[in-house]
Amino acid sequence: MASALTDRLSRLVKEMRGQARITEANVQDMLREVRMALLEADVALPVVRDFIARVKEKALGQEVLGSLSPGQALVGIVNRELVATMGEGVSDINLAAQPPAVILMAGLQGAGKTTTTAKLAKHLIEKRKKKVLTVSGDVYRPAAIEQLKTVTKQAGAEWFPSTPDQKPVDIALAAIDYARKHYFDVLLVDTAGRLAIDEALMREIKELHAVLKPVETLFVVDAMQGQDAVNTAKAFSEALPLTGIVLTKLDGDSRGGAALSVRQITGAPIKFAGVSEKIDGLEVFDAERHAGRILGMGDIVALVEQVTAGVDVEAAQKLAAKVKSGAGFDLNDFLSQIQQMKSMGGISSLMDKLPSEMTSKMAGKMGPADMDKAERDIRRKEGIIHSMTPLERRKPELIKATRKRRIAAGAGVQVQEVNRMLNEFEQMQGMMKKMKGGGLMKMMKKMGGMKGMGGMPGMGGGGKLPF
Repeated sequence: MASALTDRLSRLVKEMRGQARITEANVQDMLREVRMALLEADVALPVVRDFIARVKEKALGQEVLGSLSPGQALVGIVNRELVATMGEGVSDINLAAQPPAVILMAGLQGAGKTTTTAKLAKHLIEKRKKKVLTVSGDVYRPAAIEQLKTVTKQAGAEWFPSTPDQKPVDIALAAIDYARKHYFDVLLVDTAGRLAIDEALMREIKELHAVLKPVETLFVVDAMQGQDAVNTAKAFSEALPLTGIVLTKLDGDSRGGAALSVRQITGAPIKFAGVSEKIDGLEVFDAERHAGRILGMGDIVALVEQVTAGVDVEAAQKLAAKVKSGAGFDLNDFLSQIQQMKSMGGISSLMDKLPSEMTSKMAGKMGPADMDKAERDIRRKEGIIHSMTPLERRKPELIKATRKRRIAAGAGVQVQEVNRMLNEFEQMQGMMKKMKGGGLMKMMKKMGGMKGMGGMPGMGGGGKLPF
């Protein structure tokens, strides 16, 4: 949905650049583009109709009638209505209850309930400083209980054992009793799913809800599910008093329509979004930021958070002190820089959060194929350095022809790749020497006068990364 809507609206803004006022005609043009983008994104037809009606009413209102930039004004209206449709602001998880606060996870099989349960556990441990227990009530899928055990361990929470021969209600009662006795703040209950809605599934989850009396009942839905997500959401909202929605697989080939449809159909706020398969790949859902991504405005806040979380501040300070003291920049430091880039999610993950206007300007320097190549180059260089001995990493000047052949064989690359990596390392080493000599400010001023990706150190006109 993001790329389709962005492309259509960008084209419309350009077409309307010479027009001085919003008129019925240009509003109709815009609404046609928005309607097509939403339908292509699998947004439910009733939701599309309601959305279009609201945009039209606002666009023809007095508030924007005298605008001198109608294209921008119309995009602003679409942005506000997208935010309103997905739920304004951030809806936090509710833990206001006598411990343990019980959170019930509901949804169809394959939506990502079990992984999301562990991700939520990690979020509550790290962001809310809570002691978390998880339990699986899925006694029908043989691997479900073991899967929850594995991902719970990765999240740093505690797992309560259950077996396929137990009844889900008995498991839930035993888990809540254990949680009370061992002073857990939160109990996360993973439930069974089905491939489709059926009476047995709904009866079981209603029983669990009645016994557990959860403070939160979260509906987990696959963002790639499209139109079918609406029917599923409707069935669950009729059976349970849903308090929130978790959208999973937003990082996949998703057309994103579920984000608009499910919120409006259930009336429950979207609380979290699954943005990667990693255990920390769960974001608190912010409608304004998500609308910004959809409209190609980017998500600079998420970008800053991603970079901040990925940067090892202590390691960066040590490197700065090392350079300042005059100690040489070696291959261990170079490897550390490569790993910092990886921990931030890689180039493509960072580019996704930049505004489309910025990424389109960079596209001439670095297209999708270049980004893929850069990601592969990063992994290759990491492999080359890992093939070196500790002494070679500390003293790269020792690496001559014989050592190069051995390193290349160990990394599974050609000797030319080793030479290229060493050349790039020497360039960065030269930069570090300049910084030591007080040339950092001169370098920053020089960089300030350069344009685009080619102005970054080590990145030539082709958008080449320093590593």
